[in-house]
Amino acid sequence: MITLLIFDLDGTLLDTSKDITNAVNYAMEPFGVQPLSIETIKSMVGSGISNLIGELISPYVVSQDNISFLKVKEEAVKRFLEHYSVHLLDNTIPYPGVKDTLSKFVHYKKAVLSNKRKVFSEKILHERGLSTFFDVILGSDSMSERKPSPVPIFEVLKKFHASKSEAVIIGDSNFDIEAGKAAGIKTIAVTYGYRGREVLKEADFIIDTFGELLHLLQEINKNTG
Repeated sequence: MITLLIFDLDGTLLDTSKDITNAVNYAMEPFGVQPLSIETIKSMVGSGISNLIGELISPYVVSQDNISFLKVKEEAVKRFLEHYSVHLLDNTIPYPGVKDTLSKFVHYKKAVLSNKRKVFSEKILHERGLSTFFDVILGSDSMSERKPSPVPIFEVLKKFHASKSEAVIIGDSNFDIEAGKAAGIKTIAVTYGYRGREVLKEADFIIDTFGELLHLLQEINKNTG
């Protein structure tokens, strides 16, 4: 029986794409990277901002500049964090049905497991009135590894003294599904976020709206209980 729900944040609970895109474009500006669209950033978000910045900056670091890739990446990440810390709530909103559905999960333990830094995750959830629904909020800097590694999920299971059969991860990206599969827990993919259905086909279950989650969990527990 499922008793522990592990949620991704970006693209699952909230649409953070515009604020992330604005911060990425601000970070990239001094390095000659052309402004990127929200859809482009959506397709890249998921593995953490440091990896995203590194992927974007790599083609623009030329040897004759005599500046190492790591130094440029560090400066770009610093610019991102400076901008995002001020503007992370400009356009970010929960997806339809999130707040109402979460309010109905009173009999479940709930965790947020994001590849976003913990301080940003906590601030966004608090300011959008969602933080009280969760027993724990973890970010990319909360432990030694991040999704798609199963290590963060193992840590969550340990915190709640839960077995693998009692947990499910709900997310919008292949990183969430891969982490869940590697950890041996059930996986639920959402199609309304940052990845299409084709990328999410390995998930145990797929839903198109957050509100469907309530009925799906009831069905899973009925069939396994």
